[in-house]
Amino acid sequence: MSQKVLLNAKEVNIILHRLACQLIEKHNDFSDTVLIGLQPRGVYLADRIAKILKEDYSVSDIKLGYLDITFYRDDFRRSDKPLEANKTKIDFLVEDKNIVFIDDVLYTGRSIRAALTAVQSFGRPNEIELLTLIDRRFSRHLPIQPDYRGRQVDVINSEKVKVNWKEHDKEDSVYLIDK
Repeated sequence: MSQKVLLNAKEVNIILHRLACQLIEKHNDFSDTVLIGLQPRGVYLADRIAKILKEDYSVSDIKLGYLDITFYRDDFRRSDKPLEANKTKIDFLVEDKNIVFIDDVLYTGRSIRAALTAVQSFGRPNEIELLTLIDRRFSRHLPIQPDYRGRQVDVINSEKVKVNWKEHDKEDSVYLIDK
């Protein structure tokens, strides 16, 4: 198994700031916008984006939530191992809000489809956008594209994109792993 560095810590930081600036351009003061990180690994990206918006760009009122999509996936019954659900934490209204879903890697699009279904339990948003750190361009099963992307990579199905976060994995990095 070999691995190649796609992004190092400095490049990840630059991309996170660019994504935060793009969000500010579209959503200004975030009064009608909420950020929702998709469990499990999208929450690290969502936390970092929210922190950058608050600390570096003085956006004071960021509403940040986490959404577990485990039982909304169309493949959750196909696994031999028992699934472990994560926690959903949405302590604000999504009715008539602009939602930005945040996930680390966009692969087949099935997680996003599940998130679209799951969020309906909380109300009817005005608009839903998608922010991803990595967009695996040639792997989509559903017609879903990100509105904000950190980096687009061309990856074949035998390869895996692994995103590491210093809060969880002791480093910020993105690797391409040949299985």
